[in-house]
Amino acid sequence: MEIKKMAKVFKALSNPNRLKLYLQIVKAQEISYKTGCECLISNITKSLKIGAPAISHNLKELSNAELIFTERKGKFVVARINEVMVNDAKELLKTHQK
Repeated sequence: MEIKKMAKVFKALSNPNRLKLYLQIVKAQEISYKTGCECLISNITKSLKIGAPAISHNLKELSNAELIFTERKGKFVVARINEVMVNDAKELLKTHQK
């Protein structure tokens, strides 16, 4: 696990709007597992009071930090959580407790 990579992750999540967006993606992904539907960014952004350019920028930052994967499906953007990165961050925090 690279410290620089983890620093990038925590820096990405330090922005309040980005953290809200990330948590909404996590929540939507959990729901999508139960319903079989995909996590559409357009559905998430309706609940946030953030403009489209800010959403786009924040998605890019989360993607650059490897916290999420995004893909286009027609006119929609679908997001998925990078479970490997989440687990790496958990492990880093576990090993540095005490």
